Amino acid sequence: MKFTALTTAVVLAKVIGTAAHGGVTSWTVGGKTYPGWQPYLSPSGQDTAGRPYSSYDPILDAESATIHCNNDGNNGPIPESITVPAGSDVTGHWTQWTHAQGPVTVYMASCGSAANCNSVKSSGLQWFKINEAGLLSGTVYNGTWGTGEVMDTLQWTATVPKSLKPGAYLIRFELLALHQSNTPQFYPECANLIITGSGTAYPSSAYLAPIPGAWGKNDPGVNIDIYSEAAKSMTSYPVPGPAVWSGDNSAPPPPTSVPPTSPPPTSVPPTTTPPATTAPPTGPTVPKYGQCGGIGYTGPTTCAAGSTCSHLNDYFYQCV
Repeated sequence: MKFTALTTAVVLAKVIGTAAHGGVTSWTVGGKTYPGWQPYLSPSGQDTAGRPYSSYDPILDAESATIHCNNDGNNGPIPESITVPAGSDVTGHWTQWTHAQGPVTVYMASCGSAANCNSVKSSGLQWFKINEAGLLSGTVYNGTWGTGEVMDTLQWTATVPKSLKPGAYLIRFELLALHQSNTPQFYPECANLIITGSGTAYPSSAYLAPIPGAWGKNDPGVNIDIYSEAAKSMTSYPVPGPAVWSGDNSAPPPPTSVPPTSPPPTSVPPTTTPPATTAPPTGPTVPKYGQCGGIGYTGPTTCAAGSTCSHLNDYFYQCV
């Protein structure tokens, strides 16, 4: 399908009521840009590697059956594939995006032994994360986020691990907007790739997860109020999903935001109350409303006088 000035005008006219949302509409690899899916044009005649999606509207259910590629899992009427040498960059482009609070994630999934992903449904695949950007600086309440970078540039780039073995894969770019308290908005889009090269690596099971299933509604990176009092002092954010796979399985992945099946170790102070004559602890203390424990936390755990370390979730304990 040829995208002329007229079809572009039609798209712009139809999305005028969805100016706060967006979706990937093209992909760039090796200096060449490929058309993505155009949700406001007829599916008929769309010749693209992009998987279909119906609108720029978000998915509001963290466990939605369509959250894998924002559709029923099938390709469009004329599926294509983008050839990508392992180790190369893949850039997704948006025509509009205005949400500055939330993470960006990029996943891939193998289409198995098939020559391409044309007849492979995106539902039921095992996904691995190759790129993420959550809270980049500042606090959860007032910081710089990965989606803010997309808002400024209308693009995001991820590098396919150089060691990845050749084959047919899907790539999935997702923006997670957190600007509405406890109402996460998911914006995933996918494209068909053919990975080439001499790599032999593939992620171990520790890095693989189904989508839906890689996170849940109560995941601390999903069920979060970025305008809460606690968020004003939070300087870390657990990006939902498995750890990023960089192409190396030799080291175990760091803790992820997927809740473990067994109770995690915590930094909660002992339940026994020290004698009144105990000398105050030495070393750094955490100010009131600061983080004092949780999975992956390595900072001080002693709260300032007048506050105690309290469990908010498995990844964040706060002095209150």
